[in-house]
Amino acid sequence: MSPVALRLDELGIVLPTPVAPVANYVPCMRLGHMLIVSGQLPIGPDGKLAAAYVGKLGPDSPIEAAREAARLCAINVIAQAAAALGDLDRVARVVRLGGFFNVQSTFDALPQAMNGASDLMVKVFGDAGRHARTTVGVAHLPMNALCEVEAMFEIAP
Repeated sequence: MSPVALRLDELGIVLPTPVAPVANYVPCMRLGHMLIVSGQLPIGPDGKLAAAYVGKLGPDSPIEAAREAARLCAINVIAQAAAALGDLDRVARVVRLGGFFNVQSTFDALPQAMNGASDLMVKVFGDAGRHARTTVGVAHLPMNALCEVEAMFEIAP
């Protein structure tokens, strides 16, 4: 078992079948030694968006659902990367994550919510999982999802 596959197994993560695009775009784009993964929603292994991950965050919203939604998005990002590369050990570095959260007006815990995705990348890829990041609150996301995460990876030659 490869090192990344072993870490996924230790974390109890089984990568789902990657979600097909819902519009006119591709799930991943390879550019030289870079792999860019389109934004992924918190779609569960059953291929559905769970009710806990639908809606908007407000000033009094608990952070747990947002953090778990970001983690699930990151699992879907990793599943897309695995489908594109065939072997996750080809990932040399997680370069960047972008996190988008569906907010009513304000939700000050966006950075902590996005840690659901960031922490998972470090657990899966080790030091190579440390990355640059942007996290923003937006007025709406597809399917009224709570969160969407996109990524950029450096691929070993």
